[in-house]
This record gives sequence, structure tokens and C-alpha cells, in this order.
Amino acid sequence: MKEDTSIGTVVDAVVVGAGFGGLYAVKSLRDAGFKVQAFEAGDGLGGTWYWNRYPGARVDLECWDYSYSFSSELQDEWDWTERYPTAGELMRYLNHVADRFSLRESFRFNTRVESAFFDQKRNLWTIATSDGKTTTARFFVPATGVLSVPKPPDIPGAESFQGESFHTGRWPQHDIDFSDKRVGIIGTGSSGVQVIQAIAGKCKHLTVFQRTAVFVLPAKNYSLTPAMRARVRSGYSERRAISRLTRFGNSVPAAYESALEASPLERQKKYDNAWENSHLLAFRACYGDILSNDEANETVAEFVREKIRAIVKNPEVAKKLLPYGFPFATKRPCLGDTYYDVYNRENVTLVDLQSTPIEEIVQKGVRTKDGVHELDVLIYATGYDALTGALNQIDVRGVGGRALSGKWAGGAKTYLGLMTSEFPNMFTVTGPGSPGPLANMSMGIEQHVDWVTRVMKYMRQHNFECIDANASAEHEWMQHVQDLVSRTLYLKANSWYLGANVPGKAQVFLPYLGGHGNYRKKCDDVAEAGYEGFHLTRSLAVD
Repeated sequence: MKEDTSIGTVVDAVVVGAGFGGLYAVKSLRDAGFKVQAFEAGDGLGGTWYWNRYPGARVDLECWDYSYSFSSELQDEWDWTERYPTAGELMRYLNHVADRFSLRESFRFNTRVESAFFDQKRNLWTIATSDGKTTTARFFVPATGVLSVPKPPDIPGAESFQGESFHTGRWPQHDIDFSDKRVGIIGTGSSGVQVIQAIAGKCKHLTVFQRTAVFVLPAKNYSLTPAMRARVRSGYSERRAISRLTRFGNSVPAAYESALEASPLERQKKYDNAWENSHLLAFRACYGDILSNDEANETVAEFVREKIRAIVKNPEVAKKLLPYGFPFATKRPCLGDTYYDVYNRENVTLVDLQSTPIEEIVQKGVRTKDGVHELDVLIYATGYDALTGALNQIDVRGVGGRALSGKWAGGAKTYLGLMTSEFPNMFTVTGPGSPGPLANMSMGIEQHVDWVTRVMKYMRQHNFECIDANASAEHEWMQHVQDLVSRTLYLKANSWYLGANVPGKAQVFLPYLGGHGNYRKKCDDVAEAGYEGFHLTRSLAVD
């Protein structure tokens, strides 16, 4: 790095974010000989797991898959304690990775990136940060995460509540004592489900405000023994090799049989096995048409509903918890070993917002049409501005000063989820148009960063200054993304996959549904063909 008073610090690449993506981007680019400066708004590492440290927070993919694969030594030396690690354990893991590979020195913490402007005359990005400084770089690599910007509660009177209030996506670093307190939680998505399970037995009374009943599958979490860890390590290389080729970026094989061709007894046996040995993808791995055929999907949905009816003792409460109105797995299913059992507790009340909607937040609690639910603590588990929210919070300007937020106002547009045209030398890590949240994020992050490192090395070797996505390739790719989803049931759900949870946001389905393995091959083929669909130049300078 060097300092130039006219343009600030000069590096090869600026990376944004200190989660899985940002850490690996720093390591990969530094190993390739590039000078890197990284920024993180928080005061420590962790990304999603730094901000989401609410009670019960844990990953919903097995630790063997939701972890880095770039170092066999790292895989062998880190001892995971649980099948699904908590946020705390994931934070310890990421800090270990940062220290082991000396990554921390490349980050400026407590520093938010406020703007990024592309200068066509110099083919450089100028990044302005909250500390009043600027950094100039050839490449801009925002690894800002898929679920990193909380969606604020759109409820009148939220500021009037006199008790304590928290959002799961911005949880405080200190522990919160819920004992002898009346706690309310708004939202029953993944974070809401995890909080509900974690605190139901720790507070005086818990009131759950549910807008939409969700499918919650048993996690079957357990502590890991040395023998379990040794067994996985003995076949880790094969497991990772398979994961790079599969649909979901893990070792779960794809299913091709139709649920409708199986007998009811065969389906019941398969679903029972999935329930008892559950993981996030268990039911989708039973049959190949679960997400493309309404009738096949309903066989799974009704199986789960029967489980809910059997677990929840009060028939009226059970009825409120039954998911209807969207196909199974078109909204991300939640994992929870004790979620439905919570509603058998005397200190838990379920408020169905479909029949008794919230009217406003008041000083003493939440007012619905049935009256005020008095609370001491109010928790908002209202979700995130997913996929594009973090980048849209930065004033990103490309060729001719065009704003990224303006270009994406009608829905994000990228080529391969890696670049967006007219924003040269900017690479999005697991961005919209990539498999992103519909596959193993850690595997997707590594694939993206490896691809970005490869193209940057190629440009250095061949003396290219700029790379940009062709507008036609971008258009064709996003059309392909829409064509794929049109063959499925995903569009029958108002999910955050298409931005339906954020008022005013364009509703466009953004994840690529072709699968991690197919996507990886497409990216490799593009690179092998001389970066087909991209425009590489030795200068974009203009007068």
C-alpha cells in the first residue's frame, strides 16, 4: 500500500465485510499477491454471526459443510462441538481462521463504507468510509452478505414502547436477563423460531405474534464425539469433492423419483425417515418433484401438518400453527427440535395476526384488535432486506456516475451473480443471480472468491485494466434465472427470495435455481472460454 494525498490510500482491491466471504476474499487475494484493504462496520469479525447473536442463533447446515474447505489442515485442527454450531461457536471459528492466517491486519473495524465511485479516466474505484478517509483500488469486492440488513418493523408506534426492545439482526453484545419478564416476539421466521425455543423457559411469559405459520422441521442437533469427528475427517476430501458437484453444495444427493409414483406407504416411510434424521434439505431430497408439482408438494406439507397436530396438545393452538397458503420449502424451512412443544407450555401465548392483527405499539406493549398485550421486553424478528439490501446502503456509482440503486430499482441485474454491467471491476460475492441462499453459502463463497481471484490474476498476467459484464450476457442470464424459477413452485410464496417482505421493493426472484454444481461448471466454462460474456480492456479511459 502507499499513501497519495490526492487520492488517499491505494491498493489493488477493497473488500467489504468480515464474515465468511470477506475473510476468504482477503486470504485468497493476498495469497495471489494483491494488496488488499478490508472494511467492517462492526468492531469485530463474524459478519452475519457478529450481528445475529440472539438467543438460540445457530446455523441450519451441518458444521462439516458450513465451514471452509480451502485448507485440509484447518479442517483437521478445528473441533466442532455440535452438529449445528451456535453463533458463538461460529464466531470463535472465524476468529481462529483470522488469527491462523493473519487476516485481521488487513481490516479496519468500526469503519462503514459509505460510497464507492468508479473513475473512468483512471479505471479506479474510490471508496469513502465513515472515518472520513478514502481508499483507491483497481477492484471493488463487496462481500456484504445475503442477510445482513435488518428490515425495521413497519408498525405504528414502535418508538413509544417504554420497555426494552431488540431486533434479532442487531442483537446487543451483552446477555439479557429475561427472568420474571413478560416478553413479546413479532415474527416466526428462522430467527424468531430460534429465539422462541431459547427463551420460552427463561421468561415469566412469552407472547408470540405470528403473521404466517411456517414449516419447522426437527434439527436433531447433538454434541459431537471424537469418534464422530474422526469418521468425518477420514472421508472429508471425498465429501467436499461431492459437495462441489451437487445441487445444494453439500453431500446430499439429488432426488429424481416422483412422489406421486410412490405408494402412500412408501412415501410415509421415506418422510418418517427424513423427520427422524432431519436436516434442512431432508424432505427435498426424498423426491425430485417436491418443488415443481403442487400435488407432490402437498404430500410433504400434509405430513408436517400431521406432526404439528400430534405434538401440540391444544387443537385450537395447533390449528393456528398449521402452514397453509404457500407450498412447502418455497419459504426457507426452519429447524427446531422443541419449537412446537413450546406451545404446550402454560407461560406461552400464540397470537394469530391473521385474525387479530397488530394495530399499534403502545407504551405498555402491543395492541391488537383484541386489546393490549402488556410486555416488559419486545423482540422484533421481522427479517432482512435480503440479497441486495447491504449493497443498496452504499452509494455505489459506476460508468457515467450511474447509481447501482437506480439500476437495481426494478430488480437486481447481474451476470452470473458476479458482476453487473456498467460497474467495471466490481465483483459481488454470492450476489443476486447466483445460487446464494439456496445452496451451502460457505461453499458458494469459496467458489465465487476463487473465480474472482482467478480473473484478477488473468487480468494481471495479460495486462488488462478493466472487466465488465456485457449488457446482453447480463440480460440473458437474468432471463435464464427467471425461466428456471417459472418451472417451480417458488413464485407461489411471498418470500424474501423475491423481496416480498420489504414494502416497495421490486419483486423479482433473484437466486439461481440450477444448483451449485451446474452453476460452478457454468462459471468455469465462462473462464475457460476467455471470460465469455465479459468485456476485458486495457483501458476504459475517456476524454
